[in-house]
Amino acid sequence: MNTAPALDPAHTALLVMDCQPAILAALPGGEDGEALLGRLEGAIADVRAQGGTIAYVRAGFTEADWDAIPAANKSFAPLAQHRAMHHEDPAAAIHERLAPQDGDIVVRKIRYGGMSTTDLDRQLRERGITSLIISGVSTGGGVLSTVVDAADRDYRLYVLSDGVADPDTEVHDVLLRRVLPSRAHIVDTAELPALLRAG
Repeated sequence: MNTAPALDPAHTALLVMDCQPAILAALPGGEDGEALLGRLEGAIADVRAQGGTIAYVRAGFTEADWDAIPAANKSFAPLAQHRAMHHEDPAAAIHERLAPQDGDIVVRKIRYGGMSTTDLDRQLRERGITSLIISGVSTGGGVLSTVVDAADRDYRLYVLSDGVADPDTEVHDVLLRRVLPSRAHIVDTAELPALLRAG
């Protein structure tokens, strides 16, 4: 992997995306989800230890959100039809192993991207955040959408190669190798402490 620029923790946020029981359950094999949660626990601890920001993005819908989804939306119309992922459902909560702490950013989204239907961008800019470390599920959904959007908003981006996952391992591999590197530095969780300290 290419050597990524150092991170200044004061201007860095770790985005923890869609780490919710209902979404993690779609990953192949229960162990994959458990291993991912363990790596993310470590990444969150590393960023916290250096004074960085933790931002959680979760998917969750109200009745009004479901009613506003048009039938033409291929991804989200089925969710609305089945009234899935209600925002108060425990399966739509942030996984308890990654529970937010006071001072963290927490936003609820109703589409793939972490910024398109939330005020995440505003909250990050108010804190002076210019670099984002992207993690979570799924590589081909929320991660891809957020990376593309955040790149257009001129954030410096890092994707945790072992901190993202997708139900389709082939999609995951192609995105990490061929698509995401054009917009983000691809690093792994073991590299994070050194990148943060070097900043």
